[in-house]
Amino acid sequence: MSTLEVRKTPTRLLLWFLLGSMVVLYAFPFLYLLLTSFKTPLDALAVPPKVLPDEWTLANYERALSREGVLASFINSVSAATISTVLSLVLAVPAAYGVTRFRTVSGRVFVMAALVTRMIPPVAIGVPMVGMMRALGLTDTPTGVAIAHTTISLPLSIWLMSSFLESVPDELDEAARVDGAGRLAALWYIILPVVRGGVAVTAIFAFLASWNEFLFALLLTAIRAQTTPLVIANFQTQFGLEWGAMTALATVYSLPVILLTLLLQRYIVAGMTLGAVKG
Repeated sequence: MSTLEVRKTPTRLLLWFLLGSMVVLYAFPFLYLLLTSFKTPLDALAVPPKVLPDEWTLANYERALSREGVLASFINSVSAATISTVLSLVLAVPAAYGVTRFRTVSGRVFVMAALVTRMIPPVAIGVPMVGMMRALGLTDTPTGVAIAHTTISLPLSIWLMSSFLESVPDELDEAARVDGAGRLAALWYIILPVVRGGVAVTAIFAFLASWNEFLFALLLTAIRAQTTPLVIANFQTQFGLEWGAMTALATVYSLPVILLTLLLQRYIVAGMTLGAVKG
């Protein structure tokens, strides 16, 4: 082993230690949530808290999944998140394409304005949103919730797609136009296949924005269109919160996005490295 490699070894060990510590700190809350879902009520409320349950049980999952309205809330969450993701991509892709290809001052201002709107607290537009949805007859419907969620995910989707499309050389568009393709055809057949990793990343962020949203779902739904986060929050009795059932349903609710991320992992990595090499 050379002297240089010897010097690099402590640095690598320190780096791996720091990375491992970050992973543990990031994963521990979910791990604790998962373990709590297998605890008895006494273990869940133990002081000091117990990480591992003394007695493992599936009663929390049986109680959570058998509760009335849980299946319907899952369907509502999937419907709202899917519609919101599709709307975000349909609107964000052409908007980002126009901004990155025409490169006008107004386009740059538009991207910055879209990003600024993402910083507005949702509670600030919650009340006006309720009035608009009531006027359109979309209260307590998955469609109304999806449209409201799109106001959260669309600005971020435009910003992400703009960064991905910016890394695609203009020569691809020029070559497509030489072959007789129009702007839309070039975008659909040439540009989008190149940035499919970026589209996957944007879709996941848009899906997560809707999947985890609570405030708009609380304001815009009553019974028919309640999403699962609202059902989780309502697990309570006269004696307090049902931590076991809440954590069990929260664990089940986390599985779809974990599976989605694993299925799209290849595209996510491609999207993250899309702009690494250009030219």
